[in-house]
Amino acid sequence: MSIHPLPPPKEPTGLGRLPVARWFLAIGTLAGVTFAAGFAVIMTILGDAVALSQNTDVDAQIARLNTALLLVFGLLLACGLGLVFVVRFAVLKPIDQLTEQVRAVAGGDFDRDLHVDRPAELAELSSHIDSMRRRVVSAWRVASDQAEELRRSNSELEQFAYVASHDLQEPLRKVASFTQMLEQRYGEQLDDRARQYIHYAVDGAKRMQLLINDLLDFSRVGRVDGGRSATDAGAALDRALDNLSAALEDADAVVTRDELPRVDGNASQLTQLFQNLVENAVKFRSAEPPRIHIGVRRDGDMWEFSCSDNGIGVNQKYADRIFLIFQRLHARDVYPGTGIGLALCRKIVEYHGGRLWLDGDADGHGTTFRWLLPAAGDGR
Repeated sequence: MSIHPLPPPKEPTGLGRLPVARWFLAIGTLAGVTFAAGFAVIMTILGDAVALSQNTDVDAQIARLNTALLLVFGLLLACGLGLVFVVRFAVLKPIDQLTEQVRAVAGGDFDRDLHVDRPAELAELSSHIDSMRRRVVSAWRVASDQAEELRRSNSELEQFAYVASHDLQEPLRKVASFTQMLEQRYGEQLDDRARQYIHYAVDGAKRMQLLINDLLDFSRVGRVDGGRSATDAGAALDRALDNLSAALEDADAVVTRDELPRVDGNASQLTQLFQNLVENAVKFRSAEPPRIHIGVRRDGDMWEFSCSDNGIGVNQKYADRIFLIFQRLHARDVYPGTGIGLALCRKIVEYHGGRLWLDGDADGHGTTFRWLLPAAGDGR
């Protein structure tokens, strides 16, 4: 199977840089030297005691003591050698085996079994590690299948987007066009109700075209418009205001702004973001002419933008609902639209690694939206 190798392990620090085998070797060497020195000192003391003694019974007791000490030292030496054997073959060698197996798995061989027979603690540890390996590999295979299915689904979605942008809109254009031609040609023969029906048909076709275009814009975020780069947010706002120039002039709207920075973003999507927010501020205006301000301030590695207006405002209890697709707070005949604008704005901001929210603590009337975008790294 093809899985990328794991990253290299962190380098140990301090005393942890020495392997366990070297610790055992150092401690064993120190114990051996101490044992030999103690044996030599004791034998020297016994020799001196024999040389100074003149009593036969004392000499016999010293000889028996010497024999007992030699036996004890022999047993200790045998125990030490046995301990070395146990440590080498029952601890260090299984650890080396488990280390090699784990290193092979970390190197990319994720089908490699992890198993050692001894000691019991290492056998249990290897069993747990191997169980985790099997679960991770199983989850990876499931995720790989899901990713492949997602790629296939995205491919079908792109095909659907192409069909929706061409084939689905052509019948709608024909419905609207021929219905209007019907009204123009036979207008004198139609009564008011017939003209109303024609108006409903044309309006429905146009609204369906608008809905399809908005859905296409929503599906294209992060897929079609290219990557991200250092982008001038002020230039994106200028393009948005230029697109809305007619609507702003008709509403006698005034848009002010701070000095906007450069951000890590997609120029066309940021233009769409500003355009949707300013257009909403104009659409949901109060009796006064719209006054809109685009502000910004630095927040760590991010820029926090804001769009404030003096419109009708939004009840804080709808702060989450307004960002859901197709969710409307007003009837369509009062405020036209598809209910996708704010959902599209949130998707654009989240694609850039930020978040968009309704500021419920803003002072004054109207609405304030705030959102975060990553800084481009070169300041303003």
